[in-house]
Amino acid sequence: MEIKTPHLSEGSQIPPKSEPLRLYSFEYCPYAQRVRLVLHAKGLTYQAVNINLKKKPEWYASINPSEKVPALDTGDKIITESLDICNYLDETYSTPALYSAEPEAARREKELIEKVGGVTGLFGKCMTNAKEKTPEEWVKEFLSTMEPFENELKLKGTTFFGGDKPGMIDYMLWPWAERAKVLDYLVEQKLPFSEDSIPTLHEWKKNMLTDSAVQAVYNGPDKCFKAIQLKYGSEEPNFDSI
Repeated sequence: MEIKTPHLSEGSQIPPKSEPLRLYSFEYCPYAQRVRLVLHAKGLTYQAVNINLKKKPEWYASINPSEKVPALDTGDKIITESLDICNYLDETYSTPALYSAEPEAARREKELIEKVGGVTGLFGKCMTNAKEKTPEEWVKEFLSTMEPFENELKLKGTTFFGGDKPGMIDYMLWPWAERAKVLDYLVEQKLPFSEDSIPTLHEWKKNMLTDSAVQAVYNGPDKCFKAIQLKYGSEEPNFDSI
């Protein structure tokens, strides 16, 4: 269960801690969403302290000197970087396990998670320089980054990368699948993906939408795009109004 604050800005006071686990977050950050997915998958109650990333509270630098989200306060330490946090949660709260029990299989899963960086990096480039490529060029590049995931899931022949239920790969990749339609908004037209380009991942996306952890933190592309506009726009942002 998630207990969350409004997005706190400059001049705010750090709120009192109400749960053993406190996540410094931003409602529309895909990296923070990774952690929230794992927390919900584990059935953990936590306090989400939302940060206004355009006007960060002065005290947040003492929590995380990079002033980025997410950051997890475990009570004993502060952990930053989404994958490090998610791995900590999986090691500390073992049920349900999000990696395969067999060491070699778990190693391969971690290698595939590293390739998510290709997807996230390309998404970031499109977000800031959407007009530097044609829609066809963006499609070609995105299909290249998605190919390892399409091939792996097709080879496994399972509903999710984690088998019958989502595992760590599923949750680490999902935030960008949720935001896929944002790419259309960025280039101002529907990207020309053919229906048979990544059919296994298209089916995976439909199945992920039925997962309870995904449903608990789902915002959808329209709200995520609005958050991008507010974050990079000139107006005073009110992220709680989205």
